Amino acid sequence: MTVKPRPGVMDIDPYVGGRTHALPHRPERLFKLSSNESPLGPSAKAMAACAAAAAEMGVYPDGGVQRLCEAIADHHGLAAERIVCGNGSDEILTLLANAYLQPKDEALFSAHGFLVYRIAALANSAVPVEVPEPDLILDVDAMLARVTPRTRLVYVANPNNPTGSYLTAAEMKRLHAGLPASALLVVDAAYAEYVNRNDYEAGIELVSTSDNVVMTRTFSKIYALAGLRVGWAYCPAPVVDVLDRVRGPFNVNIAAQRAAVAALADREHTDRAAQHNAHWLPWLIEHIRALGLRADDSVGNFLLIHFPTTKGKRAEDADDFLKSRGLILRRMEVYGLPRCLRLTVGAEEANRLVVEALKEFMAR
Repeated sequence: MTVKPRPGVMDIDPYVGGRTHALPHRPERLFKLSSNESPLGPSAKAMAACAAAAAEMGVYPDGGVQRLCEAIADHHGLAAERIVCGNGSDEILTLLANAYLQPKDEALFSAHGFLVYRIAALANSAVPVEVPEPDLILDVDAMLARVTPRTRLVYVANPNNPTGSYLTAAEMKRLHAGLPASALLVVDAAYAEYVNRNDYEAGIELVSTSDNVVMTRTFSKIYALAGLRVGWAYCPAPVVDVLDRVRGPFNVNIAAQRAAVAALADREHTDRAAQHNAHWLPWLIEHIRALGLRADDSVGNFLLIHFPTTKGKRAEDADDFLKSRGLILRRMEVYGLPRCLRLTVGAEEANRLVVEALKEFMAR
């Protein structure tokens, strides 16, 4: 008899990250603009801290991640004992599902939200409930209308990837107010450092004043530590207790811990990354729209480009054309957006090359 996995596991489509390679016969230069990575790379101080950690490779890391928790708490004005660190924020998103979902429980998320939400629900034999967002903005009323007595987790990416849209602080509070105490609101704020809107709040206030809200953050985006896998969550004390019981005892390695502490301390580098994005994101949107393409507003470090349905001008045609020039964007079929490509804000050279290539593509 074949050993069978739990119900739901075989319904999972494995997560596939942004591509690194373009074609078998690759152009001389490649620009990876498919994974929302920072074009500035990591802080020199973070790289030095990572290199120095090699001397301690033979010993286990601090299982409590105390130094990093304290650094995060100091940076954001939080209580260190309410912070849990993980192997990327996606580990924490998954641990929350592992800890709180039972078979046939429901996990809610937007139709075009992060793929890990669905994977985590199915892996726990729970029911993933996708809430339509026809305008590519999460509809609070539509989300609340789908809450049932079986709802246990409500995942909200804010800002949302891949749409670049966001919920205001007032709308997030309204969503939370409409949830039962038996449901945990998980605010995935991976791109919070890029947002410069006065009506946005990453989730700290809600966690501080509620018993059923968790905020997750990452060092993969603006801090450019994606390869080291470091994430964290700010939680109510009971949720911290739960996560500490189910997470691996050494889930954040020494190099990752040291580099993250150094990255937090290098505020000048983080400011440069934010300023770079604040300049080039609107530039890209303006110039792509000038080509007759729809480019959605975004508050992240990426934007969604919509293509016509005419053969030769479709998203897949544009993708092939861009790849031939060494420009790698992200296809969006798995997010339910087959007419779109997602473009990460890159370095100046890459940004200009994308616009020129799209101009040539549209003029064919």
